[in-house]
Amino acid sequence: MMRDRRIRVLIVDDSAMVRKVLAMGLGSDKRLEVVGTASNAGSARQQMEELRPDVVTLDLEMPHMDGLTFLRSYMATSPVPTVVISSLTRESGEVVMRAMEAGAVDIISKPSLGVGEGLPAIMSDVCARVAAAASARPTFPGSGAVAPMRQPDASEGWVHAIGASTGGVQALSRILPLFPPTTPGIVIVQHMPVGFTAPFANRLDAICQMRVCEAVDGDLVLPGVVLIAPGGLRHMELVRSGGGLRVRLFHGDPVCYSRPSVDVLFASLARLAGRSCAASLLTGMGRDGAAGLLEIRRAGGRTFAQDEATSVVYGMPLAARDLGAAEQILPLDDIPGRMALAATAERSSRRMAAAAQQ
Repeated sequence: MMRDRRIRVLIVDDSAMVRKVLAMGLGSDKRLEVVGTASNAGSARQQMEELRPDVVTLDLEMPHMDGLTFLRSYMATSPVPTVVISSLTRESGEVVMRAMEAGAVDIISKPSLGVGEGLPAIMSDVCARVAAAASARPTFPGSGAVAPMRQPDASEGWVHAIGASTGGVQALSRILPLFPPTTPGIVIVQHMPVGFTAPFANRLDAICQMRVCEAVDGDLVLPGVVLIAPGGLRHMELVRSGGGLRVRLFHGDPVCYSRPSVDVLFASLARLAGRSCAASLLTGMGRDGAAGLLEIRRAGGRTFAQDEATSVVYGMPLAARDLGAAEQILPLDDIPGRMALAATAERSSRRMAAAAQQ
């Protein structure tokens, strides 16, 4: 998105110190202009009406009206792209998930260090994510009901992979329930901070036909199971284990500013699964996953990317499109069906090859 002015940011936090640190950090970025700060929902609502910010940064723990209730109130009437920055998220993943479901486009956990030490150290990342949020759609598109897919028994040796970032919580919450319990194993990298992926997996597990878990080192990729890479500290790749595939979690530098990185997961699939995988790159800022998706396509796998109209942030899928990494650019709701068809086609091809040999 081209802009002829700076992105207008409203900071909402009950801590005067946090407001000061955020205002200084965000104000030092040439892309951003802090137009106001508020310590509570009442003041924030008034300033939102007067100042018309492009982005709101929001604490979840505030007096009188908590941040989650406030978020829901303005998303229902006058939605504004919102980045949640709250210490509460480190203790309560359930609140984080509710905030994302209510329309927040990104979540940042306040560091465990004192605000004066920890927050300035991550301000570069905070600025980038606030800037990206300005181009996000504040309400998730395509919220109508979608019928679950029908799919035959899982293709032996097949694996699905998905990468997502900003907006991915909403996207995955929408499409994963569509996959039937007979679906081949799904492995996912969703960019999230430490401590958030386990509660996210638990919420998905409650609404999905497949079993959804936060991945543990050594987990086997099995039909009917979704494995989500733990957020923040380690990369996730797949390694060969007998006749199947197993998760390997390992420490390493960020790739495309991300850890876990979609590129790392996708590259391992290209090496090991080749033609026996389908991968999709969903909404998110940056380029993570685009190069890995291209590797999968070159190895013979099936590759898809989410289209601009249904993406909250059209960054990662755009990078994949520009690289020629995705064989098809699809609306979000079409992606599960295309992935399922890829697995079904592979199974039919194997049956025909086996019959020809008899």
